[in-house]
Amino acid sequence: MIDAQEKPAPIDDLLVFHKLARSLTSSFDLDTILRTILEHMERLIQAELWTLLMLDETSQELYYAIAAGGNEEALRELRVKVGEGVAGWVAEHGETLIVPDEGEDDRLSIAHRAVPRKIRSVIAMPLRGRTRVQGVIEILNPTQEQLSDYTIAFLHILADHAAIAIENARDVARIQELTITDDTTGLYNMRHLYEVLTRELQRCAQTGEPVSLAFLDLDRFKRVNDVHGHLIGSELLALAGQRIHTLSRPQDLCFRYGGDEFVILMPGTTAGEAFALVETLHRQLVETTFQIKNGPALTVSAKVGIATAPRDGDSIHAVIGTADSRMYEVKGEGRGRIRGG
Repeated sequence: MIDAQEKPAPIDDLLVFHKLARSLTSSFDLDTILRTILEHMERLIQAELWTLLMLDETSQELYYAIAAGGNEEALRELRVKVGEGVAGWVAEHGETLIVPDEGEDDRLSIAHRAVPRKIRSVIAMPLRGRTRVQGVIEILNPTQEQLSDYTIAFLHILADHAAIAIENARDVARIQELTITDDTTGLYNMRHLYEVLTRELQRCAQTGEPVSLAFLDLDRFKRVNDVHGHLIGSELLALAGQRIHTLSRPQDLCFRYGGDEFVILMPGTTAGEAFALVETLHRQLVETTFQIKNGPALTVSAKVGIATAPRDGDSIHAVIGTADSRMYEVKGEGRGRIRGG
């Protein structure tokens, strides 16, 4: 803990900087990085509450990614609009804001609606990335002694290191996401299916809990390409894939297997449950009209085969092969057929 009256020796400063930099660069896991930042904030400055808010770029709202000092659960539900309150102002302007003890600032009244305590003072600093503010470090009710130039300088160093670590972690996450995502549909790709199914089959072998897989092949999709062209075909694939994802349960995973084929992986789902789920999903999919941009309104249906581990096998080849075979078994029976075990 740095004391405003007793500055550490230069070698101590260097050791603190070294430890901070090493901690923040030792992981690309965002949650680990955020917890490391919070730990350093707690050691660095005495206060009642330490928080780190991250910016949701879609909604342009800040959310409390991590906090210490109490009311963490209440804060987790709170959102702060850019421009609103202390944190919102810092996110909007990209500048540090310090409100000293008993300072008068209207932003304090809306800064912490979920905190049942009097707000006397605040330190808020932006986490500035290469191109934009990524979040805000906010420290609530630090003591007057903690507001020295020396401590604030240390906090700025922490914020700069933190911003770099967060941006690096997000870059790595984006790269990883690209390697497991299908470009056309935005769903997971076949490579990721094999990775996830391997883990699910291992869990199935250990616990005996089933896992089901549905193999979907869109009906007469080649005709869409032949009649309307491949651009419209690709757009329909994307729309159909996203619709399948929307209609699936939150715990299920959706993949584009290749061409006009999709897979839905349903952990913890029996054969009977999987059939009922897929039957409902398929009915809703058939009832959906997809409006193509500057093009026609189209509908789709699919042939579906379902397999369940461990009853249909305990290997990737067995489960996917069984679902694929069942899908082909109904191919000659007409459109929109579903077959399970």
